[in-house]
Amino acid sequence: MSDKSPKPQEPDTDVHDDPDEPAFDWMKPKASGGTSPAAGSAPAAASASKASAAPATPTGKQPPTGKQPPTGKQPAAAAASQPSTPTTGQPGSRADRKAAEAADAEPEPPLFADTVAGRPSHYSEPLPTSALSVRPPEEEVARRNAEREQAAKVKPIGPRVFQVLLAVFYPVILLVLAVRAVTSPLFLWVEYNRPGFPGDGYGFSTDDRMTYGSYAVDYLSNWAGPRYLGGLVNQDGAKLFKDSEVSHMADVKVVMLSSFGAGLLLIILSIIAIIYLRKRSAGGVRRGLFAGSIVTLVIIIGLAVLAVLSWQQFFTEFHRIFFASGTWTFSLEDTLIRLFPGQFWSDAGIVIGGLVFLAATLTFIFTWPTRRRRGVAAEPVADAGDEEQEEEPASGEEAVRR
Repeated sequence: MSDKSPKPQEPDTDVHDDPDEPAFDWMKPKASGGTSPAAGSAPAAASASKASAAPATPTGKQPPTGKQPPTGKQPAAAAASQPSTPTTGQPGSRADRKAAEAADAEPEPPLFADTVAGRPSHYSEPLPTSALSVRPPEEEVARRNAEREQAAKVKPIGPRVFQVLLAVFYPVILLVLAVRAVTSPLFLWVEYNRPGFPGDGYGFSTDDRMTYGSYAVDYLSNWAGPRYLGGLVNQDGAKLFKDSEVSHMADVKVVMLSSFGAGLLLIILSIIAIIYLRKRSAGGVRRGLFAGSIVTLVIIIGLAVLAVLSWQQFFTEFHRIFFASGTWTFSLEDTLIRLFPGQFWSDAGIVIGGLVFLAATLTFIFTWPTRRRRGVAAEPVADAGDEEQEEEPASGEEAVRR
């Protein structure tokens, strides 16, 4: 083979085989006279059709045009890859050609494919959630479950604290309210007019007792000074209360006002505790009041037993706790003894204990932890009719089988 002999040309590299290919329109020279490629495409398409209709030239001779003729039929893949374009009309735009080329191209393999060309890849990127599919050891699972169950069983400390405070405040509040009910003109009127109450042997009538006793009771709950009682005079112009009596009533007033103030403060704190428990703990108010009622009943029953066994000793020890020795003892002729004899204090103690006991008992009953109050569903009761049907003997074939 000499250098002048024609070299065989690969069928896939012949770029002039299909002159109608739109991708090579930009390589064609523009027609003279400033005509656009679109205008000159029609003669080119006609010449291309004539060339295709002409018989194939032998391979041993060079064509007169100096171009290499096609060596034969093109492969099927190349023929299929060439798009069929009409011989007439304007070819598609460049965007359309790009879209056609992208559609014909093979899809690229994924970035993190497990295999490349059928072979296992050397590198595989783990998925972000691949660690979630790995189950920890059984010991770790058991430990986590135990911690979760323990955390669910542990109750917060806040509701427990408020329940304890409510249980502690409740008996004190009841006692203060009962004392306030006794230190009122209504209780005086009931006492002075009830049958069996001892009269005054030194001349006070029931109206005198009611008038002077109301001054003494009002003094315990108002903000007046000692002159409120020290300025009172008897019918003969003498002072109604001695200085020692006025001093003792001033001491009693301090104790009473302090008790009322403490009771009011505990009521406010109890309301706050109730509001907190209603929001944070289901049934917390009921449990706190239930415990408080039990504590109140235990205290009031214990004090009642001591008072019944020895009332005088109980009364003396009570005054020793709040008052200095020698400041609360008086003679039978003094006004305080004539207005408030020993029977009055016995009745006052009975009324205070009875009111506290009644309130604590009602609270105990209404806060008793029943199934409905605890939110526990009742156990289903089997229907009597169903039991009878189950106990009925079988008849017919079933009886024969048995």
